[in-house]
Amino acid sequence: MDDLTRRDVIKLGAAATVAASLGVGERVAAQAVASPAFFTPEEFALVDELSEMIIPADEHSPGACAAKVAAYMDGRRAEALEEKDRTKWRDGLKFVEQLSRESGGKSFLQSSPDERVAVLTRMAENERTPNKPEELFFAELKSRVAHAYYTSEIGIQKDMEYKGNSYLAEFVGFDVSS
Repeated sequence: MDDLTRRDVIKLGAAATVAASLGVGERVAAQAVASPAFFTPEEFALVDELSEMIIPADEHSPGACAAKVAAYMDGRRAEALEEKDRTKWRDGLKFVEQLSRESGGKSFLQSSPDERVAVLTRMAENERTPNKPEELFFAELKSRVAHAYYTSEIGIQKDMEYKGNSYLAEFVGFDVSS
C-alpha cells in the first residue's frame, strides 16, 4: 500500500466505475449463485424454488427468489459448525425429492406447479406438531425462508415498507393480516 500513488488510486477508481457501468457486479453476483458454497447446483435450484413457493412474488413485493433467500441459506449452511446441521438439509431435500417421485413419478423441479404444491401441502400437514422427517424439514425450511426474506432489503423495505430511522408524525403500523 505504501507504493500506491495518487495516480494509481485514480486509475483504480476509474476502473471500478467502468466495471460498475458495464454490469460486472451483476455478473459476479450471478456467478456466485451459479456456484453455491454448500448446496449442489441441483439442491440450490430446489431450495430456490421451495423458497419462492413459500414466499412468492405478488403485486406488493418481490418474492424469495428476488431476495436471494437460497443464496443466503446456502451461505449459512456452508458456515455451519456442526455436521448434523448440514446433514439435516441434505436429508430434507432428499425427502422432498422422494415425496415428489412417490406422488408424480418425477423430480420436484420437473413436476407441474400443482404437483409441487401437493408435495408441499403433504409436508405441511402437521405444521404445528411435526413428527415425520419431511414435516420436521418443512418446519425448518419455512422458518429459515421467513428469516432470510425478512432480513433482506426486499423483505424489510418493500414488503414491510420500513421507512428507516426517520421521524414519523404518526405510527402507521404493519397489518399482519395482509
